[in-house]
Order: sequence, then structure tokens, then C-alpha cells
Amino acid sequence: MILNTGSRTDIPAYYSKWFYNRVREGFVLVRNPYYPSQVTRYRLSPDVVDILVFCTKNPEPMLAELELLSPYTCFWFVTVTPYEKDIEPHVPPVEKVLKTMKQMGERVGTDKISWRYDPVLITEKYSVDYHIREFEKMAGFLGGITNQCVVSFLDLYEKTKRNFPEAKAVTEAEQEILVEAFSKTAARNGMRIHLCCEKETLVRDHVDAKGCMSKEILEQAAGYRLRVPRQRYTRQECACLLGADIGAYNTCGHGCLYCYANYDRKTVLRNMACHDENSPFLIGYGQEGDAIKDAKQESWRDGQISMFDLM
Repeated sequence: MILNTGSRTDIPAYYSKWFYNRVREGFVLVRNPYYPSQVTRYRLSPDVVDILVFCTKNPEPMLAELELLSPYTCFWFVTVTPYEKDIEPHVPPVEKVLKTMKQMGERVGTDKISWRYDPVLITEKYSVDYHIREFEKMAGFLGGITNQCVVSFLDLYEKTKRNFPEAKAVTEAEQEILVEAFSKTAARNGMRIHLCCEKETLVRDHVDAKGCMSKEILEQAAGYRLRVPRQRYTRQECACLLGADIGAYNTCGHGCLYCYANYDRKTVLRNMACHDENSPFLIGYGQEGDAIKDAKQESWRDGQISMFDLM
């Protein structure tokens, strides 16, 4: 199975000690975000967890004990965008995250780390030309560290509209200009761009629209095929193996204005204050009335990938 940590919060940035404690104890308890009394118990065993997927804006806290993850196959998405504190108020400076990503990439290998340049949003300050310049700088630094980059354009979720009312959709013309420029920069730096839930019309050389956490990408990272059961995708246009996620909404401290996973800052801070790194739950503890069920977990491994599978 694929165990995901990053669709609801940023565990590496804010909860790395908790996660490593869960690895040591061998299990984690996760509340259903829509029915909180329904709790799933996941075993954190390499026998059933084929790939651990992380998505973070700051992987630095994970570096100190990274050897604990050596029994697992891990895949790292590191988001590095060119926004300042007006958009991403609590994200570390770009230069710092780039250096940390380089450290991570040197330790895990290019096939196991991906750069996320998303979401792309356009304002007077963050113009099309601005994005083209900044993307080129970052790609030049990350060339040789990763061979892929995920790009998506801002989605105007209701939470996003409320927290970021000045946000507007990126026009089709702007998307075309950006993807064309990004594709040329990616080619010069040995990268391929994976569009996340974007139109097939944007596909071109060094750019595909097959998704960012697809079966093919994870197989290449793992070095073996995956026999994946039928999936229920979160969005019709998404082919990613998001699967089981051990995070929780309204717990990410970055405070990005475009975030879909946080309701508001007050809720986030209240939840973060209830975090205990020794609890099996990310936030809080067990409660009366909890119904705990073991997740159905099995390995999806289905043989080694040969060099011909990658051609």
C-alpha cells in the first residue's frame, strides 16, 4: 500500500518528532476528518507499507533521524515557490528550503524526490515574467538533485476565496506562456514537468499531464512494479495514488493564503496546541466513543522493474 502524509498537513515541517515516534512504535491512529469518532489504525511496517510519501515546504526537521526510514521506500515532494510573506507568511526563506532540498536529494537520490512549483498564482507583483525568472533560477539550482517538477495553477476553493479574496484564476493564455517557458527550462536542467490536474492541451515536450503521484512515478522511485487495486480518485482528472493519509486538516502552521486544508488561523493554532509528540494521534488523544478499526493493509509489490520498463 501507499501511505501518504501530506494531503492534509505538513508533517515533516511541524510534526517530525511525532512521526518518528510513530515509526518506533510501529503504528498510527488517524481520525476520519468527516466522522471524527471513526478512527483507523495503520501499521507502520515495511512489510505492508510499500512507499511512504511526504509532501512538505520544509523537510529540514526530518534530516536528523532520516536513518529511521531506511527500511522503507520513501518519496519526497518538496514545495519551493517564489512567494514572500504576504502569501506564505510562515514558510522558511526560499534559499533555505532549496539548500535543505539539496541535502535531502543527495541522501535519497534523484528518483525519490520531486520539486513542487505550485500553486502558480498571478498578481501584479507575481507576474508571468516574475514566475519565468524565478522558475529558471530554482531549476538551475535543483538540476541534478531531482529529475522532475510538479506544476499546477491556483484552484479557487471556497476556503481559498475566503482567506485570499484577491486571488484570481490564471487565464488559459497565461498558462500557455508559463508552461512553454517552464518546459524549455526543465529540458535544460534535466527535468520533466508533471502537470497536476491541468488540461491536456498544455502537454508538450518535457511536460505531461499524468499526475504527480502516479503509479509510474512511484514505481520508478521504488524500483519495483505495484499491483494497485482499483482506486477511488479524489478528483476525476487526478490519477494519483493518494490513498491513505495520516495527516489532519487545520493543523499546518505555514498559513499560506491559498491553502485548501486550513479553515482559518485561529482553528489551526488551537489544534496545534493540542499536539503531543507521544500520542498515537496527530492531534489530541483517544476519546470516549472512538471506534478504532485496523486498516486493511497489504503489500502491492509485483516484481522488480527492468531497464526495459523504463525505456
